[in-house]
Amino acid sequence: MVQVGEKAPDFALQNARGETVRLGDFKGKKLVLYFYPKDNTPGCSRQACAFRDAFSGFEECNAVIVGVSKDSVASHQKFADKLSLPFVLLSDPALEAIQAYGVWQEKKLYGKVSMGVVRTTFVIDENGVVEKVFEKVKPDLNPGQVLEYLKA
Repeated sequence: MVQVGEKAPDFALQNARGETVRLGDFKGKKLVLYFYPKDNTPGCSRQACAFRDAFSGFEECNAVIVGVSKDSVASHQKFADKLSLPFVLLSDPALEAIQAYGVWQEKKLYGKVSMGVVRTTFVIDENGVVEKVFEKVKPDLNPGQVLEYLKA
């Protein structure tokens, strides 16, 4: 997993409108890059809604929120519309950014072992360096923890 102080891995992924978004697009702003397992699941929906509800606080901190999962562009569009999300969701079906950031890991659920996205949030500074990593976060608490960190 990418660590604090390391240069954030670059990416070029499509947003819900099919436009390519790159890490460099956020230069000069703090980037809250959160990786989540799947659109339209209970935990991921709660996390997205918590980021949505705290959105103005992130704007006050000059921070941009970006969510990444391996779901399709079409899935992201439906998810964003359904939950009225005011921030960008990026589609990573080839797991390029997911693996580059080290969040594709072995997971255990009800005794079954599989590979999947471990819910992780990175705060990337204005120059593209990882400033803070929140690992194995709880969906409901994560946005508040990140906002608290940014305001400190």
